[in-house]
Amino acid sequence: MKHLEENIERVLLTKEEIAAKVCEVAEEMGDFYKGQEVVMVCILKGSVTFFADLAREIPFPAVFDFMCVSSYGSGSVSGGSVRILKDLTVDITDKHVVIVEDILDTGNTLSALFEQLKARKPASLKLCCLLDKPDRRTKPISADFLGFTIPDEFVVGYGLDYNEAYRQLPYVGILKRSVYEK
Repeated sequence: MKHLEENIERVLLTKEEIAAKVCEVAEEMGDFYKGQEVVMVCILKGSVTFFADLAREIPFPAVFDFMCVSSYGSGSVSGGSVRILKDLTVDITDKHVVIVEDILDTGNTLSALFEQLKARKPASLKLCCLLDKPDRRTKPISADFLGFTIPDEFVVGYGLDYNEAYRQLPYVGILKRSVYEK
């Protein structure tokens, strides 16, 4: 783990800050859903850590499901089209659905995913994100349940990665530019 931490410029959100915020978000969701059953959908892979911690705190009945999506366009920039690599196994028709995502960035992928899921006619469709980078938003989408608003920095840890590394860090840190601008 030490070799990973050498590439962190600074810790943005500590393990303790994240744990406290997860409890706050779960309480807010509990007030909103008031005992209704909810289908909670984890967007793989980055959201797994947040999803697991949140799931242990929610005070309402829930069914868990998972999706893996890939946004694609030209080069490294998302074109806003979404390809579903792993789809839901639960029918969400007439059910309350919460998409749990690690970070809301440009909004391209989530906007496209929401359009696809709305076609399945859920009773409601909400978004829960640990992190929001509003400075990068290109689509009009926002989180219904939100952990933290963060600056436009390259962040890793607590499920977030760079080339599949750093996910296991217990905090959210800013990755040194020298790592990803090689």
